[in-house]
Amino acid sequence: MENKSIQPLSILLLGTQIATGGAQKVLLDQAHWFHARGHKVTAAFFYDRDGLHKKWRDVSPFPIVNLSNFRKKQGAFQNGLSILQGLFSLWRLLRREKFDVIETFTHDSNILALPIAWLARVPVRIATHHGVIEDIPRWRECLHAWMVNHNIAHILVTVSEKTRQLALAEGVKSARISVIQNGIAPVPFEGEHRLEVRNEAGIGADDPFLLSVGRLVPVKAHEVLVSAMPAVLKEFPNAKVGICGDGVLRGELEDQIKSLGLEGSVKLFGEQNNVAKFLFSADVFVLPSRSEGLPMALLEAMSAGLPIIATRLEGVGEVVLEGVHGLFAPVDNADGLAHVILQLLRDPSMRVRMGQAAKQRVNEIYSADRMGEQYLTLMLMLLRSKVS
Repeated sequence: MENKSIQPLSILLLGTQIATGGAQKVLLDQAHWFHARGHKVTAAFFYDRDGLHKKWRDVSPFPIVNLSNFRKKQGAFQNGLSILQGLFSLWRLLRREKFDVIETFTHDSNILALPIAWLARVPVRIATHHGVIEDIPRWRECLHAWMVNHNIAHILVTVSEKTRQLALAEGVKSARISVIQNGIAPVPFEGEHRLEVRNEAGIGADDPFLLSVGRLVPVKAHEVLVSAMPAVLKEFPNAKVGICGDGVLRGELEDQIKSLGLEGSVKLFGEQNNVAKFLFSADVFVLPSRSEGLPMALLEAMSAGLPIIATRLEGVGEVVLEGVHGLFAPVDNADGLAHVILQLLRDPSMRVRMGQAAKQRVNEIYSADRMGEQYLTLMLMLLRSKVS
């Protein structure tokens, strides 16, 4: 939808935390897309969880703003003051810059930022919903739905049909929801060398390498993948699993790996700024989750040409066609997951065929261009409705 007659918009994209994660990647990919097309873009976050603000700011062609000094390990009183500081900083930013559009990327940023944007009379206010939120209180779901239904947000964008159903269950009216699936920019592999990456990670040149990416939290079910490995190793003793991500379950996973004697076969790589190098060196991508919306890690793996093994979830099933781009395993079933892994490891030609099809599907349907064009169309439609 390239149209040189479109007047440049002033857009604020707001997330909760500066960190390595899927929502942050969607935000930054959108920001780069809008900036490249002449729009004035600012990315802002309520706090810098991982100490990445300076690095992101130094390499970004658009401003990246950290709104507060919030730290999770501070006391409740200090963090309360930090949140108030962030809200005041946001108010000043909105009043100073006169944005045409604000788009928020998490339930927290939706709830915190959109009332401020409403008070500041930002013409277009877009909330987004990226999937299941663990342990969210019902009152927050109700508040979130009320805000969307009563024009604090003009629209709620969900990233998949499953996520749309979640929003409806929370109480958001159907007419207030628009589905725009996530898209990604092509995964860069420049300067990466497969054998060097494998050697650095302790993986042999011919070892079957299964990669999983995601936070080490219950919903991602990495312990199921670990439990599946003894059966896989009976047939492929040199198979390796690498998991990129960190979280509250790291200690439990380390204990599980040790108890099963898998220290040489399962590697926890921690949180990585450059996941692309592991995608480039892997043979299969495994997503054993219990619930997902439309995970960016899945799209990145497909963009990298990896065949997919995933649990049969609605959000994933919208992207992966079984037998074409990968295979499905039952949820919470280590034996079933091992069976599917073995199917792919036994058939290298099937892995190649599925990986090529996965890459083609992402390039054709889940591109950053397609995502950006749909968001721009939505923004312009909402702006026009304000002036008509």
